[in-house]
Amino acid sequence: MPVIESRIDTASDTFRENAAAMQAQLDEIARIEELKSAAQEKARPLFDKRGKLLPKERLALLLDPGTPFLELSALAGYLMYDDRDGSGAGGSIAGIGYVSGKRCMVIVSNSAVKGGTVTPAGLNKSLRLQDIALENKLPIVGLMEGGGANLQHVSDMFVEGARSFANQARLSAAGIPQISVVHGSSTAGGAYQPGLSDYVVMVRGRSKVFLAGPPLLKAATGEIANDEELGGAELHAEVTGTAEYLAEDDADGIRIARDIMARLPWKKYQNDCSVKEPKYPSDDLIGIVPADSKTPYDVREVIARLADGSDFLDFKNDYDSQTVCGHVSIAGETVGIIGNNGPITPKGATKAAHFVQLCDQAGVPILFLHNTTGFMVGKDAEAGGIVKHGSKLIQAVTNARVPRISIHIGGSYGAGNYAMCGRGVDPRFVFSWPNVKTAVMGGAQAGMVLKIVGLEKAKRMGLEPDMDQLEAMEAATAKQMDACSTALYGTARLWDDGIIDPRDTRKLLIYLLDICRDADSRDLRPNTFGVARF
Repeated sequence: MPVIESRIDTASDTFRENAAAMQAQLDEIARIEELKSAAQEKARPLFDKRGKLLPKERLALLLDPGTPFLELSALAGYLMYDDRDGSGAGGSIAGIGYVSGKRCMVIVSNSAVKGGTVTPAGLNKSLRLQDIALENKLPIVGLMEGGGANLQHVSDMFVEGARSFANQARLSAAGIPQISVVHGSSTAGGAYQPGLSDYVVMVRGRSKVFLAGPPLLKAATGEIANDEELGGAELHAEVTGTAEYLAEDDADGIRIARDIMARLPWKKYQNDCSVKEPKYPSDDLIGIVPADSKTPYDVREVIARLADGSDFLDFKNDYDSQTVCGHVSIAGETVGIIGNNGPITPKGATKAAHFVQLCDQAGVPILFLHNTTGFMVGKDAEAGGIVKHGSKLIQAVTNARVPRISIHIGGSYGAGNYAMCGRGVDPRFVFSWPNVKTAVMGGAQAGMVLKIVGLEKAKRMGLEPDMDQLEAMEAATAKQMDACSTALYGTARLWDDGIIDPRDTRKLLIYLLDICRDADSRDLRPNTFGVARF
């Protein structure tokens, strides 16, 4: 078997420096997560007074104990709009977990922070979650309570907000069930979320579902009514038919949701303990990728800690060594891997495109490990057909029918991001290590480009260039570009589905591949319009 022999010295100063740099970035993520938890705890007295569970407690009660839960887009909207510390998480806590033994998309309104109101980033998070559920055929369980759209930003999301409702209709029509538990207020546009769900649970004396609350109703029509008269749980369970089930409190509502899920014919979770582990420990992954992106390394060192038995069958390595392609097994499933040991050359592009088509032909999922400066540039590359071959690679990656998973482990620059199946090419899942940089080019290069353009412009106009001004522009551009390329900046904008600890990469891949395999083997029972409530 072609087993990778690692050349990494985990006792070296270089490894320790790389590990320390990665750990510092992980510590920053952990600090933000602590702030998120603390923000919920501040709301505990109010929730306790009302006899309600905090969102994180609702989530814990819904999920099967001891089973995996993959949180998605945990830092959506970080430092965007009116977010100061990441505590809002886009208005929801969401991920893929197990409910009554069935794998589901779980979405919990984060009503303990800013009333669960949603910003444009939160809307984009919701749309992404729906896309994942549809593509991977995952039932959706939503625990709802919130103030709807953040009115300060509603003009930036009103038109696009219709997509979330349209997606609910499409999910139902595709045969994917949606279960909603309404724990509190769900008004205006939020009222349509339970209305478009297939199964709705409301909590007696707590749930409030209506298009217009008492103040708006009085202002619009002069009619006076209280919350219960307009849209209380008993009204919807006994009169309107918007709710199928009536719960007594938060815990009872979640119990009913679990009962509903238990009766759906979805495959139950099975834990396979017969997996062959890599030859080298996953803990090594924290120090393999250099802290300095200019320092070369071999992506096979990463692969050796992901693949069963560290077994890797290289594909056309003698043809081009900078784009690494090959086959591995991960938890017993054959996977094609494409990684980077440098920029993508014309030969690397043709090699990778060939490999993608072979994987697509055989039905083999593809894993992309991003760490590239992009496509090679220069006279030789242009003469070698880099535009033509790069285009064919992007075409192959885009149109591959097999599951595609991207893990950003280093830089992902320029069109190399597209060729390696970045967010815009719609991989099934995309996650990032905390050290990644994603941008059209590096900050230093961008600054230098503008400086050269300025020099050339002055030369054409016959003027003496102002070097102080050009150098200041160069420095400012580099600083701005670097600030806009970090992992935190990208995850806030949903360029990925979350930041992960490198040491968890193999466990994550095992989980994602099982999700994809389950989805691709499941037959849904679609209809034309979805299940309508009459």
